[in-house]
Amino acid sequence: MTTRVGCLGDSLTRAQLSVDYLDLLRRRHPSGDVRLARFGVNGDFAHNLLHRLDAVVADPPEVITVLIGTNDARASLAGYPVEQVMRRKRLPERPSAGWFQQCLGAVVARLRAETDARIGLLSLPVLGQRPDGPAAQASQAYSRMIAEVAAAEDVSCLPLHERQTEELRRADPPPIPYREATPAASVGVLLQRALLRRSLDTISRRRGLMLTTDHIHQNSRGAALVAEVIDTGLLTRSG
Repeated sequence: MTTRVGCLGDSLTRAQLSVDYLDLLRRRHPSGDVRLARFGVNGDFAHNLLHRLDAVVADPPEVITVLIGTNDARASLAGYPVEQVMRRKRLPERPSAGWFQQCLGAVVARLRAETDARIGLLSLPVLGQRPDGPAAQASQAYSRMIAEVAAAEDVSCLPLHERQTEELRRADPPPIPYREATPAASVGVLLQRALLRRSLDTISRRRGLMLTTDHIHQNSRGAALVAEVIDTGLLTRSG
């Protein structure tokens, strides 16, 4: 029997700048066992996701995963262009931890009210490559909020942040300082892929990054951990 899975999120789920974790998740199962639907929009905050759930609840899958909050966490860091992003993403208020938690709670409440899906909230991938650095600490703080929402709404919390932190501490990669990804840098990645035929993993390796291409978007190793925690936390258990 085929399990229908809806994956909700931002650019990590859209997979233009990240390795496609949906593809890796699909490969973990025999052909036809899992049918995946992608609901990812580049740059989305939890607020944006809340306002595009109609497409999900119109034909709800059996399993729903939510990977959102990376941009909310980035907005708490020094140097993030908050005003510019607020205009581009049409945010009605300045991003904050409390607003993120409120929006995520509303996302889960609607999914629970209007679907019968098994729901899993992923904690965030680690920002940057230094587990003790400010960016990683921000992703950890927002991951704790995700766990609180999951507990309050009685849905699963899938430990992506914990799994990636474990990998970073075990491998002890170079402590490359976190740099905020700009739109120009993202275009640069796309041009490297289109003109120089470089894979995301090649770009990641040239930059000395272990899990990401740019401290934010996932390479194959990072995306494989996303697929792993979804599979072991929701799909294997539900099967």
